[in-house]
Amino acid sequence: MKIVVIGGTGLIGSKTVAMLRQGGHEAIAASPKAGVNTVTGVGLKEALAGAQVVIDLSNAPSYDVNAVREFFETSGRNLLAAETAAGVQHHVVLSIVGVDRVPGQEYYRAKLAQEKRVQASGIPYTIIRSTQFLEFLGSIADASTDGSVVRLPPGLLQPIAADDVAAIVTEVALAHPRNGIVEIAGPERAPFKEIVARYLTSIGDPRTVERDPEARYFGGRLEEKSLVPWGEARLGRLDLEHWLRGLQNEI
Repeated sequence: MKIVVIGGTGLIGSKTVAMLRQGGHEAIAASPKAGVNTVTGVGLKEALAGAQVVIDLSNAPSYDVNAVREFFETSGRNLLAAETAAGVQHHVVLSIVGVDRVPGQEYYRAKLAQEKRVQASGIPYTIIRSTQFLEFLGSIADASTDGSVVRLPPGLLQPIAADDVAAIVTEVALAHPRNGIVEIAGPERAPFKEIVARYLTSIGDPRTVERDPEARYFGGRLEEKSLVPWGEARLGRLDLEHWLRGLQNEI
């Protein structure tokens, strides 16, 4: 089966492409570096020729509000039009758990608009909403640092390992379209502060972590369960403790 992975050279994309190829599929890692640009449309027609499935793992190159909105709008419009012309049978897109319930988070708003565009496209689809990746805990801590203190909003976190995300994305792409949403998360749920503190301790980072009711999550205000699944979810296998052990082995 020919499967085109948009964003196929990124964190999740590279793992997904490798898993698909190991399964004997023709997996195309589509990205601007590979001559496929969803914003300009360059290379899309050629990449999608004969493809049965497209997996959209693309990400905006900038977190500027206008740039994010423009990227997902233009990229999504071009990609879905090219898929329709190519007769693609399944569109899979990776989105975010809580994308519809974090006021003030402009990136989430743009991703929600992307979801709605997919739902209205007429192409059979599956939307995968994932919790935050374990690999991004460091970036979250850095963005929330004030001097030597990491100030985090209240609420729960249930982060998932990139390997587990890629495995589930691969499985979903090879299955029949759901024409709906699948939520995925890590196996462990805990307060935001606790998870980030455990991460920093494991890498020997001396920063302290504090719960701050006024802190924002990249501009968004969180409630207790804003970033975790409310109902049934597919769970990854790798919990925080085992992921941290692997991380320490790499250091």
